[in-house]
Amino acid sequence: MNRKISLDLFERAKGYIPGGVNSPVRAFKAVGGNPLFIKTAKGAYLYDEDGNGYIDMINSWGPMILGHAFEAVEEAVIKAVKDSPSFGAPGRREVEIAELIVDMVPSIEKVRMVNSGTEATMSAIRVARGFTGRQKFIKFEGCYHGHGDAFLIAAGSGAVTMGTPDSPGVTPGTAQDTLLAPFNNLEFVRQLLEENRDQVAAIIIEPVGGNMGCVPPESGFLEGLRSLCDEHGVVLIFDEVMTGFRLARGGAQERLGVTPDLTTLGKIIGGGFPVGAYGGKKEIMDFVSPAGPVYQAGTLSGNPVAMAAGLEMLRHLDDNPGVYSQIEKTTTKIVDGIKQSLNKHGLKYTINHIGSMYSLFFSDQKVTDFETAKTCDTAKFGKYFNSMLEQGVYLAPSQFESLFISTAILQQEIDQIVEANDVALGGLV
Repeated sequence: MNRKISLDLFERAKGYIPGGVNSPVRAFKAVGGNPLFIKTAKGAYLYDEDGNGYIDMINSWGPMILGHAFEAVEEAVIKAVKDSPSFGAPGRREVEIAELIVDMVPSIEKVRMVNSGTEATMSAIRVARGFTGRQKFIKFEGCYHGHGDAFLIAAGSGAVTMGTPDSPGVTPGTAQDTLLAPFNNLEFVRQLLEENRDQVAAIIIEPVGGNMGCVPPESGFLEGLRSLCDEHGVVLIFDEVMTGFRLARGGAQERLGVTPDLTTLGKIIGGGFPVGAYGGKKEIMDFVSPAGPVYQAGTLSGNPVAMAAGLEMLRHLDDNPGVYSQIEKTTTKIVDGIKQSLNKHGLKYTINHIGSMYSLFFSDQKVTDFETAKTCDTAKFGKYFNSMLEQGVYLAPSQFESLFISTAILQQEIDQIVEANDVALGGLV
């Protein structure tokens, strides 16, 4: 494929934007080659500046569950823009989307809108600390909760190891209140809580990991976290920025049957616009200013255009519950086809799959946490990625990212994806 315009744009961008991109994974460093610059998207397809079309398997990293430029959302946005792109004051849509979120998500009794998933997770931790009067929190290796300082922490060793900064600019003072645990390791969490008794404000987790690849929780793990939080007076936070409204009408917590105290949301609730939210039990959320003492604010929070897009998206999902069975069937067909090719070509692999999320790992180990995810062959993934791209299928440019399927992918696209996989996987033998 000719990608000269994308390459020229990337070279221009590097002179003005750090690394030439506005989010690191977009630079294709993990897979080799140069990023595509997208001009337009519709339904199941992306089109780059050179006019090449690609079946989109990322869907803006999750939000476009109904495909790109879904007409009802598009119309709602156009109507909202005509009323003004921003008020800086309350509007009707904020109330309507809050009511709908509370109705759809099991854990949420009150909700506050923000502008990104990072804002949502930062705010949720602050509220948990304010509510409990404690400082520390537990996060899990391989779970990404945005780029807030307290979340950019690398794992240490030992049962009571404090975090160490994973990025320059994150101070040791910030890091010392972050405790690390392996995903799917309940006993490790139990030990952390015992050795930091009455000091832990919150446990935050992606109920289904999406940033070490797709890694579902093992049976009993989330239930165990719920019990430990109840026992120790700890606020359980589900980061459902990825999984919210994607795995079920009420998110992963509905599908998996575990109810947290707080939930963070993003992606789908904005219908493609920059939006985040955090919400949960009334007694916790009433600690948020102006109802309570924990301060959080945002000039563009509840932006009318973003609220219009998100409200239309959620209304469609609420009114059409069959979306979830449809999209899971589509994903299962794709995954089954990939497995057939992997077996035919004698490749070692693990595929994790839940709902409309899946990841292919080039490893013969079961992937249950970040350590096992790191056993995969990333060089092989890079070759696979680039072969798929040449055949018009756009994957996440990193081994350690989940894929997200949309309802716009129909049988024609399924067949093309499976055929492209067979070619790409055959080239790895």
